[in-house]
Amino acid sequence: MTGKRVLTTRENAVPALAEAFREHGFEGASLAVLSKATGLGKGSLYNFFPGGKEEMMEAVLADVDRWFAATIFAPLEQAEDPAAAITGMIEAVTAYFRSGRRVCLVGALGLNAGGEAFATTINGYFSRWIEALAHCLEVATVPATSAAHLAEEAVSGIQGAIVLARALGEADAFNRIVERQRATLLAAIRGYATS
Repeated sequence: MTGKRVLTTRENAVPALAEAFREHGFEGASLAVLSKATGLGKGSLYNFFPGGKEEMMEAVLADVDRWFAATIFAPLEQAEDPAAAITGMIEAVTAYFRSGRRVCLVGALGLNAGGEAFATTINGYFSRWIEALAHCLEVATVPATSAAHLAEEAVSGIQGAIVLARALGEADAFNRIVERQRATLLAAIRGYATS
């Protein structure tokens, strides 16, 4: 028998909730949409998430944060080989955002009114990413001010690439922009290493 698998734990529901929020936004993701995405009835959703939609989004953001902390932030913060850490970051975000076809949920949430409730989480996500990347560049002897500017440009470039690729329906736009970010960061590392 084929059919949609029913999710039986809170943790199993989080990825389906994340995709529903990505597709519909926080405001547009009604309980009916979230129920359909997870295969859970509204009662089951409230059983797993008694705080309703806000608690569901908090669980999704916590899951996103765990992935980024382990896969992106920690390797940048602990980099012994900054060039390898930056290359790893670019490869990981390219896979995570599926070459620009998958919206950045945290970025999208920050752009709409529903994001106000999650402002601290959104701020922390972007701040840590910029700080981790700047730290990695500083390990490579890029001066702190330049490292901060480069990190800010890279994170905003990656986020902008996601938006542009989706708006144009052109995944290659994401790949080109992200590759330029990588090249700029690696050029900075090489430039300061030889000066």
